[in-house]
Amino acid sequence: MPIRVKRIYDPPDRSDGVRILVDRLWPRGLSKDRAQIDDWLKDIAPSDELRKWFGHAPARWPEFRRRYKAELAEKSDLLKTLRARVQAETVTLLYAARDTERNNAAVLAEVLRAP
Repeated sequence: MPIRVKRIYDPPDRSDGVRILVDRLWPRGLSKDRAQIDDWLKDIAPSDELRKWFGHAPARWPEFRRRYKAELAEKSDLLKTLRARVQAETVTLLYAARDTERNNAAVLAEVLRAP
């Protein structure tokens, strides 16, 4: 099944399948009704320390990816559960960042797609 990555502020679509928010903080200015999420996995998001260090600075992106992958390696139970879900149905990983290419959901999708 496909893994999709999408900004939570983009309109929900039927093709999204299961919508999972993968940010530690709730997105600003968005009601829970409007978000239409099926799950919120705060614990799979980057640590507060890493999130604050990155600050969405493009120059820090390669190091952020490396550090976040290291954090994910320590969350094998969460990854196992999420991989099982991805194998069973379409999953859309939702994030709030403005950068559509350099965000934690993109890294998480990369990890989930790896063999």
